Amino acid sequence: MDIISTKEILLDAKKNRYAVPAFNIHNLETMQAVLEGACEMKSPVIIAATPGTVDYAGMDYLVAMARVGAKKHNIPVALHLDHCSDINFLEECIGAGFKSVMIDASLKQYEDNIKVTRDVVEFAHKQGVTVEAELGTVGGQEDERNVDAAKALLTVPDMALDFVKKTNIDSLAIAIGTAHGLYKLKPKLDFERLANIRKIIDIPLVLHGASGVSPEDTRKAIELGICKVNIATELKIPFADSIKEYFLENPMANDPRKYLTPGKNAIKQVVMNKIEICGSKNKA
Repeated sequence: MDIISTKEILLDAKKNRYAVPAFNIHNLETMQAVLEGACEMKSPVIIAATPGTVDYAGMDYLVAMARVGAKKHNIPVALHLDHCSDINFLEECIGAGFKSVMIDASLKQYEDNIKVTRDVVEFAHKQGVTVEAELGTVGGQEDERNVDAAKALLTVPDMALDFVKKTNIDSLAIAIGTAHGLYKLKPKLDFERLANIRKIIDIPLVLHGASGVSPEDTRKAIELGICKVNIATELKIPFADSIKEYFLENPMANDPRKYLTPGKNAIKQVVMNKIEICGSKNKA
């Protein structure tokens, strides 16, 4: 099986009222851990990479690794470019083999967001690539994108409907109270807003900044229409903590195969837990 776009797996999630988790990876080890966890749970999975990760790991390397992983594990695997605001870079990723992209022009004025997003959709759809966009502004930091919580804007339902009609996007990331990175206080999700958006919009909805959102709130968001749940910080922290712990116990260690393995195992456990919460187990 080759890597695929997110279109069919998200439409199935929408139809059957579950969500597909999108896990932000950074290298071979983190991708392996995500794929192994998804395979064990028999779940479709979205491998997400920010532009910073693509620069770090290499565009061609990421595509090649994802293709090997999809073939090896024989589950639906989508490779998704996350939070990209550079159209030229986005087009390069599509050329390299990415089947799913997110154009993030959410920090621009509304009409500019529409224009940029529409242009990306026209290009991507010709290549058989699905497009996610964001309306409203999710706070916190994701890669080099940093939005102060006070400046975060929640998605307006009627504006979201207009945006979807004018851009022809495949999925929409909405702002309902989550944030990227670590939460200082328990996030308070606007479920009424989510329900109102779901009533008038027919495409899959995406929840960004889901790390730190309680299982109960995540499940409720999925019940109300979320079809894709993004996880990044909740992978990075246990990966780093497990490696730090290994070095505390083995201060003279120098073999990456030894000290990276605990990190991989920690990520795999998080992946399996998130798949259980999202309800995508046995949906591959």
